[in-house]
Amino acid sequence: MTALDGITLTLARGEYIAIVGANGSGKSTLAKCLNALLVPTEGKVLVDGLDTRDPAAVWQVRQRVGMVFQNPDNQLVATVVEEDLAFGPENLGLPSVEIRQRVDEALRAVEMEEYRHHAPHLLSGGQKQRVAIAGILAMRPMCIVLDEATAMLDPLGRTEVLRTIDRLNRDEGVTIVHITHAMDEASLARRVVALGGGRVVLDGSPQEVFAQVEVLRTLGLGVPPVAALVRALDAAGVRLPGHPLTVDELGEALYRFAAARAP
Repeated sequence: MTALDGITLTLARGEYIAIVGANGSGKSTLAKCLNALLVPTEGKVLVDGLDTRDPAAVWQVRQRVGMVFQNPDNQLVATVVEEDLAFGPENLGLPSVEIRQRVDEALRAVEMEEYRHHAPHLLSGGQKQRVAIAGILAMRPMCIVLDEATAMLDPLGRTEVLRTIDRLNRDEGVTIVHITHAMDEASLARRVVALGGGRVVLDGSPQEVFAQVEVLRTLGLGVPPVAALVRALDAAGVRLPGHPLTVDELGEALYRFAAARAP
């Protein structure tokens, strides 16, 4: 069975891209190809010029692309948060001073400094996932791939993780590849790729992709709730300015719509 079929996809440094698709569309397979957990049987995957099929390049590929998976418990290896973050840099053979610096920076980046001496298993799901992200950050990757990393979290945990990855992209310039089936999460990215049958079917801004409602339906996907509401309002003759996709954007658009019609 072919999981990915003739995909040509270029990801630029500093992008925040969401990859969406129904079960079996190939999105998790694609995620694992990005850091050589899987290698293509045909074609090739290049990461910063490195071919993932080259056994000699695998370690360098994985230093550049870090993976965060669905269950954070599977990625936490130590009994204390700061020790967990130090695990990767220690395996790189870095001096203790640099390891300490990387741990401090990673904790600060995910806003978990006050939990450095806590036991990971006592943290909430969202906090555990932020620690898992921090562990990847301590390795100084260019890109973080999140494979359904919010699927097991409650709403608060999801919000914590989504806010963290958005800040890392905006403030730190980390490339984010977010694999998700949650369309409201995908709307937060700057680019959305929709897969179907192992192929790229749609690729564009969230506004462009979520405007293709019928195509998304054929892929077994919906649209974010806000986008669905805006579409319904438009059909009723209420055309809001811009293309709101989040609740905040919708509120602003409604305010501007009302203000423009005020006497």
